[in-house]
Amino acid sequence: MPDENPAPDSAIAPPPATAREIIALLTGATAFTEHRPPPRPRPPDGPLGWAGYDAARRRAAARTGEEESVVYGTGSVGGRACVLLSFEFGFLGGSLGGPTGDRLTAAYELALTRRLPLLALVATGGSRMQEGMVALTQLQRVAAASVRLRAAGIPQIAVVRDPTTGGGWATVGAGADVVLALPGAQIGFAGSRVRPPDADPYAYSAEGQFAAGQVDAVVPPRELATAVAHWLHALGPHEALPPAPVPRALPPAGEPPRTEAADAGTVEAAVTKPADAATEGTPDTEPANAGTEGAAGAGSTPRLPATGREAVARARDPRRPRAEAYLADCFPVRLPLHGDRSGGTDPGLLTGFGLRADGHPVAYVAQCGTPTRPAGYRAAARTIRLADRLGVPVLTLVDTPGAANDAEAERAGAGAAIADAFAAIAAARVPVTTLVIGEGGSGGALALASPDNTHVTADSYFSVIAPELAAAILKRAPSETGATADQLRLRPQDLVELGIARSIVT
Repeated sequence: MPDENPAPDSAIAPPPATAREIIALLTGATAFTEHRPPPRPRPPDGPLGWAGYDAARRRAAARTGEEESVVYGTGSVGGRACVLLSFEFGFLGGSLGGPTGDRLTAAYELALTRRLPLLALVATGGSRMQEGMVALTQLQRVAAASVRLRAAGIPQIAVVRDPTTGGGWATVGAGADVVLALPGAQIGFAGSRVRPPDADPYAYSAEGQFAAGQVDAVVPPRELATAVAHWLHALGPHEALPPAPVPRALPPAGEPPRTEAADAGTVEAAVTKPADAATEGTPDTEPANAGTEGAAGAGSTPRLPATGREAVARARDPRRPRAEAYLADCFPVRLPLHGDRSGGTDPGLLTGFGLRADGHPVAYVAQCGTPTRPAGYRAAARTIRLADRLGVPVLTLVDTPGAANDAEAERAGAGAAIADAFAAIAAARVPVTTLVIGEGGSGGALALASPDNTHVTADSYFSVIAPELAAAILKRAPSETGATADQLRLRPQDLVELGIARSIVT
């Protein structure tokens, strides 16, 4: 499953489904058990005494068969139990008032009490005008309920329908861990009647929000149940999960795959470690095959680069497999997370959750061989923190000549974004596994590397900075770049000997 979001069959959204129709679309023949909060007395015509409000509510109830703009309860999607809350847009535009807030917070509390993921099916125009500030403050109630779920490690998934605007988008929708959108849905904080007259309508569409990194995927209705089921499986809640295995190294394009043997392992025989490295309880004291998922059979040693300049050339070889190939080899199912939630995306960095062949989920962050942009680092930090909160192990694939260093990257906050990625790795309580599959260029690569569980392939290097830039900093002639690469000790075997990497994976 590629990380690029598939284009919807049509740019035109289907007619908005009712709250119960969208629930049935996802739960199928399985039962949905509706819940209701305890009734509370309400003053005539609401808290503001808005003339005609009660009559409007009665008409909405007669038209939709619902008592309020939200239906909630428990159900199952793809065999995964969850709490569902679904907005009924036909009831006063799916707006949020006091009774809606009661239902929303009760749904979050139900998910917290039962430790079930929350699935929100959102279609709303925002706060209810007839209740004024009382309606607006429901957003604070929802935000507080969402924070309690986050603190408890309970995942939240939102499916945003047409339309999803105002405070409902800014809390239940955009506040979820994963945001899926139906094709053509109108999505935005500003509703259609309060936008500037010359506003670009694409910016308020599902596709526009995806392009801006605010939506993780645009999913056609017929694929929605499968996508949601995969996400529920990936996000949990989970019991203790094993660390992400180190991926096997892949051969260059055009070469046959290496044969696996029963005793798979990593290559360390060609590396001489310092005498004291094996006596201090470091990861280097572990068996060579510890934590690897696939490697060449016993006795097969890959040809390692003889010089630093050869290591760099091999890492830059266009035939070398990139992140996309490694991710496809690791995960039969991939669930991309898209964007940094600050209006940016980086096509050179892939993030998301993958399901291994054994069903175990792993969060992944993978560089694709290009300079990583600030949006990429922010997306990486978002993914790592989400995985950490949910107890899901992390796999990072390092392959970049370095962080993007153009003026636009500086204006977009390159330093702060890289610092955020470093901090996310440093704070992670879940195990982080790193494989350097190509270029390891300076801090832009190190920001995504595990401090104590980094491995390298034979076609990779890791350096304080690219050799060309190191020569420039040292005021050396370009002709000395190769010699500089040799001095930097950036080869895979150098990295193991220096204690930077634990093994060379084959």
